Amino acid sequence: MNRLKDATSPYLLQHADNPVHWWEWGEEAFAEARRRDVPLLISVGYSACHWCHVMAHESFEDAETARMMNDRFVNIKVDREERPDVDAVYMNATTAMTGQGGWPMTVFATPDGHPFYAGTYFPRQRFQQLLAGVAQAWTQQRDEVIGQGAKVVDALSQGGDLPGGAAPTHEVLEHAVADLARTFDPARGGFGGAPKFPPSMVLEFLLRHGTPQAMEMAGRTLEAMARGGMYDQLGGGFARYSVDAGWVVPHFEKMLYDNALLLRVYAHWWRATGSPLARRVAVETAEWMLRELGTAEGGFASALDADSEGEEGRFYVWTPDQLREALGEEPGAWAASVFSVTREGTFEHGTSVLQLLSDPVDREMLADVRASLLAARSARVRPGRDDKVVAAWNGLAIAALAEAGALFDRPDLVGAARAAAELLVRVHLDGGRLARTSRDGRAGANAGVLEDYADVAEGFLTLYGVTGEARWFEQAGALLETVLDRFPDGRGGFYDTADDGERLFQRPQDPTDGTTPSGQNAAAGALLSYAALTGSSRHREAAEAALGTVTTLADRHARFAGWGLAVAEAALAGPVEVAITGALDDPRTAALHRAALMAGTPGTVIALGDGDVPLMAGRGLVDGLPAAYVCRSFTCRAPVTTPADLSRELNTTP
Repeated sequence: MNRLKDATSPYLLQHADNPVHWWEWGEEAFAEARRRDVPLLISVGYSACHWCHVMAHESFEDAETARMMNDRFVNIKVDREERPDVDAVYMNATTAMTGQGGWPMTVFATPDGHPFYAGTYFPRQRFQQLLAGVAQAWTQQRDEVIGQGAKVVDALSQGGDLPGGAAPTHEVLEHAVADLARTFDPARGGFGGAPKFPPSMVLEFLLRHGTPQAMEMAGRTLEAMARGGMYDQLGGGFARYSVDAGWVVPHFEKMLYDNALLLRVYAHWWRATGSPLARRVAVETAEWMLRELGTAEGGFASALDADSEGEEGRFYVWTPDQLREALGEEPGAWAASVFSVTREGTFEHGTSVLQLLSDPVDREMLADVRASLLAARSARVRPGRDDKVVAAWNGLAIAALAEAGALFDRPDLVGAARAAAELLVRVHLDGGRLARTSRDGRAGANAGVLEDYADVAEGFLTLYGVTGEARWFEQAGALLETVLDRFPDGRGGFYDTADDGERLFQRPQDPTDGTTPSGQNAAAGALLSYAALTGSSRHREAAEAALGTVTTLADRHARFAGWGLAVAEAALAGPVEVAITGALDDPRTAALHRAALMAGTPGTVIALGDGDVPLMAGRGLVDGLPAAYVCRSFTCRAPVTTPADLSRELNTTP
């Protein structure tokens, strides 16, 4: 009776052998609940979630708990990464009922999907008590239960929408920096206390803002994250968050979206400062993405698990004895000192997470030790990998890898970005509509949501600006047409699901940035860039209207609008438009292109190549030489033919 064996989600497949009679999300499960006259038990999680695994082992693999679930409920298992819309509406309900949310999320709902009780992780005994209590309430207090569900739906439907307004001004952005400064941790970097999530989008905004105060907050945080335990000091790549305020002990799962966003911001930090640390971390993170998350089809897998051999972090942590065993006595002692590995340990059972709080003098020895430890670690049992390809997160990866490849002269990174883009076009796109996920080259059944269209469009536009291949510009334009046709809310913003998508008890809409850019802010960024390449007032006006909620958030909740603030910086800067003419294989064209890529002007948009891109129209060679035209709103200055002149043009305040 467990119906998950044919699922495309690795998370659902993890539960395919449970004694629980799981259903996938869908009308069949709802109809079964109506037929049996029992409530729904909706369990939402994702494959790399540690506490999801704990609850699975304790409860879903337990015969007695499964019997209670099967007898009294229709049980639905949901991968939040495949169905972010389902996750969003039930998370709203969970936080409204309990004041907090998280995963695994456990929701009890009427057969029509209205939630009436919710929580997150429950230990087995408490979960069994809850199952019995909910089942009893359903049979003996049915009217109250149904009424509670109706009240929750009604309350969530009443709004709570953020009021929109005008797009942010320079003054609004200054207020945002001041708000961030109030919660900035000057000693350890980051904002607020434990746990600390990598504030990648806030850091992008601060780098674009560029004032001394903004750069200090960004630089302090970027260095602290790179030197702490949240960054994998051997293999590269960042864990999802730090459980402490000092970036020492991570929650060990590694997500594609975090690493794509952080790769891009570290590359931009290097561009702004020339920091060797920024360059090293960016390159290592990019290489980790290709090595650990690259799929055979050319895309990028979603995540690596936190657990291996039944323990969180076991793959990554070390003791002094393990270092000596891997390296020898003296090198092992040196490594323990360099990586802050102590007898007491910084993690569990006397183990330590590797940190690199300062660079040792002997860089050659550091490189040798890192290589030897990475080789030794490779013999350990590896964490599991969720190998589904999520469109939105691959869009973020395409943008990051394309830029990093261009900035660091790494054609292999640009090639990886192109391969991922080709996979999305080949597998995810059908008739102008995006599938949310694929696995093994087969598209999943779930429709793309706003963030998928917006992040993929952002990735394609960035790839065009790096390669000059106009097909990516054209594909982005088609995706943004769907955004403008199917997602508007009629008030200047966007819903997270299309107007012809599945109807849930609430149509999700969240304009705040979380661990990834909100769909609305991502759409604003892509629309703004597309408008800069085409001169389209329709796209520009849609972008500015979507940024209205950022103005509302900037003064007191700037941490939840990082990408929106970064897009607002681009809008206020123009964004600057650079059209580069000349053969792509001409070194003089390449030199102009690199000067444009190195410009720190927020949101700079680059057009080049032979495609039918409006910004390129009428931009010819100058005396037979490749040339660059610097424009704002399609009004261009005199063309220049040398990288030095182009850099001066880009650094001149309009």
